[in-house]
Amino acid sequence: MTHYARWKTTGSFLLAALFIFVSLIASGCSQQQAQGGFKMPPMPVETATVTESTVTDPFEAVGTIEAEDAITVVAEIDATVINLPFKEGVAIAKGGLIAQLDDIQLRAEEERAKAILEQRKVTYERIKTITDEGLGTAQSLDDAAAALKVAEADLALIRARLLKTRIVAPFAGIVGARKVSPGAFVRAGSPITELAQVNRLRINFSAPERYYSNLQRGAEVKVSTTAYPGYELTGRVEVIEPIVDQATRRAKIIARIDNPGVKFRPGMSANVTVVLSERKNALVIPSEAIFVEGNQALVFVIQADSTVARTPVELGTRLRERVEVLNGLAAGTMVVRAGHQKLFPGAKVMPISSTPQQN
Repeated sequence: MTHYARWKTTGSFLLAALFIFVSLIASGCSQQQAQGGFKMPPMPVETATVTESTVTDPFEAVGTIEAEDAITVVAEIDATVINLPFKEGVAIAKGGLIAQLDDIQLRAEEERAKAILEQRKVTYERIKTITDEGLGTAQSLDDAAAALKVAEADLALIRARLLKTRIVAPFAGIVGARKVSPGAFVRAGSPITELAQVNRLRINFSAPERYYSNLQRGAEVKVSTTAYPGYELTGRVEVIEPIVDQATRRAKIIARIDNPGVKFRPGMSANVTVVLSERKNALVIPSEAIFVEGNQALVFVIQADSTVARTPVELGTRLRERVEVLNGLAAGTMVVRAGHQKLFPGAKVMPISSTPQQN
């Protein structure tokens, strides 16, 4: 036998043996699967439970912070500024002295008016006595009474002008920078400084007309500003304008908040969140438990035998890390939170611990 013939005979034998070996293995595997000997191991997944929680429908807007009360303090009479005792940028109490104007001339006029008033009183009493005795006329008594009233009015007028030489804070607040200096002559209406009450603030913003039916006086608002990241104050809607702007189709809204730390200041921008509605005992699950096929939102529900069933759900309000479920699930149902990408209906799963749900 030649070398080539021996190689050909040996190769044929090896091929036949390999074919028989593969056939035996395939036959054994098929028999094992038929007898249920091979099973897919449970897939580890993170789970979450459908819980009940209060869900709010928020509306977000950008507005402006304004002082509850803010004025420009002005002089009410022509006079020279004698003193400005307030400290710029510092709180001042109601009635605190802001400016003292020159009152020398008015005080002199007050003394003169007091003297004239005393003289008119004496004159009136003397004429009244004479008239009562039948020696005077009624006209003389009427003239004396009128002169007395004029003297009283003149004194009251001078004293009112005298009060205006002391410019005081009409309400507690923070005063601004000085607009005049001591020694300056000011006219009536000349600005002295600014005064703002910042312990309570107004928040001005607007809402599109589609939200108008849901807006209510007393609705809760949360306000923050870029000047203080992470700091938030809560207040209430107090004014909803009855007329919607024709150009923007938006309604003006005013909310009020307390400002205990006096961090927020008039003129700052405000990030406003308004609670339009609130539902107690709403069903919620983590957002990552939802997956979508076409237009249908789905979750994998873990059944009693640890298999999963693909379940369609109707979603409501989406929160930061959770989503409201309107239909399709019941409270207490366990769903796959993470790992559903590798699942299929009927697959067995092995729940593992996961990070607690956040609000």
